[in-house]
Amino acid sequence: MPMRSISSIIIKALALALALCLVCPGALATTMDDTLTLGMISVKSTHLNPLQSEEREFQSLTALMFEGLYSLDDDYKPQLCLAASCTPDSSGKKWTITMKEGITFHDGSPCTAHDVAATINEILRLANEGKGQYAQLTYIISSVSVNDARSLVITVSRPYYGVYYALTFPVLPKDQVQYVTPMGTGPYKADSFQPANYLYLSAYEDWWQGAATVKNINVMFRAKNRELISDYEYNRVDAAITRSASAGQYRTGLTNLNITYRTRQLETLLMNFSEYPLDDINIRKAIRYALDLDRICDTVYMGMAQRTDTPLPSGTWMYKDHETEYAYNPEKARQILAEAGWADLDGDGVLDKMEGDQKKRLRLRIYVYEEQDNTVRVQAANLIKGMLEDIGFEAPVVTESFSSIKDRLSKRNYDMCIAAYQMDVIPDPGFLLMSNNTGNYTGYKSKDMDKLFKDLRLATDFVTYQSLLHQIQDLFAQDCPFICLYYRSGALLTRKIFTVVRDVREPEILRGIESIGK
Repeated sequence: MPMRSISSIIIKALALALALCLVCPGALATTMDDTLTLGMISVKSTHLNPLQSEEREFQSLTALMFEGLYSLDDDYKPQLCLAASCTPDSSGKKWTITMKEGITFHDGSPCTAHDVAATINEILRLANEGKGQYAQLTYIISSVSVNDARSLVITVSRPYYGVYYALTFPVLPKDQVQYVTPMGTGPYKADSFQPANYLYLSAYEDWWQGAATVKNINVMFRAKNRELISDYEYNRVDAAITRSASAGQYRTGLTNLNITYRTRQLETLLMNFSEYPLDDINIRKAIRYALDLDRICDTVYMGMAQRTDTPLPSGTWMYKDHETEYAYNPEKARQILAEAGWADLDGDGVLDKMEGDQKKRLRLRIYVYEEQDNTVRVQAANLIKGMLEDIGFEAPVVTESFSSIKDRLSKRNYDMCIAAYQMDVIPDPGFLLMSNNTGNYTGYKSKDMDKLFKDLRLATDFVTYQSLLHQIQDLFAQDCPFICLYYRSGALLTRKIFTVVRDVREPEILRGIESIGK
């Protein structure tokens, strides 16, 4: 594991251990009561059908109600869940799945292969209409057929280790796949739901892994973060889930815990290869050396961001560190620019370069869009502006609406842009890096990178898959197609310890609550 990742994990572990040691009796509850009152932001979710979820935090609730054929463990590796076995044939394109026996939905009906097939077909139908949270299945599963109640066969588009991750989709009863409130097989079931107001969950006593100790989870929804934080401050809720950077002010102490969870939101600085001089790898690398990402994470995001130098999250089996290439080094940036022929020819503090008889100015605009009820991205843009000006750039910040920025990216009508990507459950960033792919807004093209992703998508075992991901990151460091800034983090503020998992992550933020006390 990379040294920086190891250090980060050790620091976090020591901080949490120290905080728990300092807790005195009667302060932070070290055992969970049978009821938890939870607060979170929700304004869009009008149903409990997980196939059509619209809000990421809300998915942490449906993740307690529904389960997949596979689940992901603390090491972000796939483990059998509803499936008893999953066996590919010699071609790797037909997978026979056998279901576990004795698992029932919340109404007592058995969970069968027919339910899995119906769920897959509904996901594919939604994807064809441009809807649904699991549309990536259209790139993985071609068809599904049922052998009997316990067995089905899925045909996949290619032999691929990523199939295991794709099979984490939630399974619904075959006749309820389009219901507003379908039954699940998970540890909790819905008792009452009023959108944008509340959701009451209770433990499913016949859950196949044994009934949860926490019997009731009462969720109160708010429209704005200031309302949510107020609820937590005034003890109206026991815990609150938020992605607002303002949660960074709450530190783990005698009366509460601030548990950081990682999201799938990757923030990037995109660079348009068709805009002079960004076609020059030296310019891109100089920009990379000029950025003090740790400072941005600590000051703008108040620690609620996890730095990453590649499109894969640091501290995981997927990540390969290249600390030297990505270390903050403004002197190195200035050296690269000087070697590329850039100098301040007119003494105004901005570098210039003669191209024939024409003087070029080192000027690049930074486009950015604001988040609703949040200005952190714009603040980050202004910090980046200052860092680039420090090495001789002129870098004005241009703030536009999300729709306007989206249009600019699709037409490649920009210089640089701070843009966020919602990464998929499958660890495969090919949509960002393959030539002409859907998320490749920079114009980066590399036959070597395309070949690596082609090989990745034919890899069937973990060791080969990990090796190829690491090779992809090696080439990413070499080519500098864009700059990864950080993965955004969220905060779980709580007065009660109710999870024992090591990897608290989106969307299973509440994962582990069902196992407390067992």
